[in-house]
Amino acid sequence: MNRKIQMSETILIGILLAISGGFMDAYSYIFRDHVFANAQTGNIILFGIYLSEGNIHESIKYFWPVIAFAFGIILADFFRYFENKYKLHWRQLSVLIEILIFSVVAFISTEYNLLANSLISLACGIQVESFRKIYSHPIATTMCIGNLRSGTENLYNFLMYRDELSLKKTRLYFGIILCFILGAILGNIFIELFSSKAILMSSIILSIVFVLMFIEEFNPENSIFK
Repeated sequence: MNRKIQMSETILIGILLAISGGFMDAYSYIFRDHVFANAQTGNIILFGIYLSEGNIHESIKYFWPVIAFAFGIILADFFRYFENKYKLHWRQLSVLIEILIFSVVAFISTEYNLLANSLISLACGIQVESFRKIYSHPIATTMCIGNLRSGTENLYNFLMYRDELSLKKTRLYFGIILCFILGAILGNIFIELFSSKAILMSSIILSIVFVLMFIEEFNPENSIFK
């Protein structure tokens, strides 16, 4: 890859977003009543299970985060549609909204976990739609199943055909998964230390992302895909 790319597609941004992604999922699951912020498949399954049991109260707490996640995707696309009307790049605006959301969630009582989880899922929807590539390769920073599939596929291609590019892609995908796991570990630690305020760590991480994105282009001369 010789062309310049946006900073939002660099591995540095991907690492920071994946750490934040793992952090917010751990926070919502551990501290906010065992609801997934990112893993909407899990929420949909639990919604169906509780609905089949006639437990409407429990099913609702998994239903609204799914709706909020979907709305977050729409909101990110809305930012992109009107990107020329803002002084900020639309992805920077997405990150800024995430920071504000987490700053609000930090002060929401556990009595309102449904609201807190819905807001976190909203932020996740914004992130998953806004950041979809690293070095032009499709990747997710808020979930692992797609990365696991792509990483395993590329590992197979390397083992079968000794394709060096596949090996580099394998490192990328599994590296992002490891960063997501690191985020979850940090989430658990910070919850023990700071309780509801732990989610502010995601705001701090995303603030770094926001600042880095003022670097408009990046020339990946030393990238892993050289």
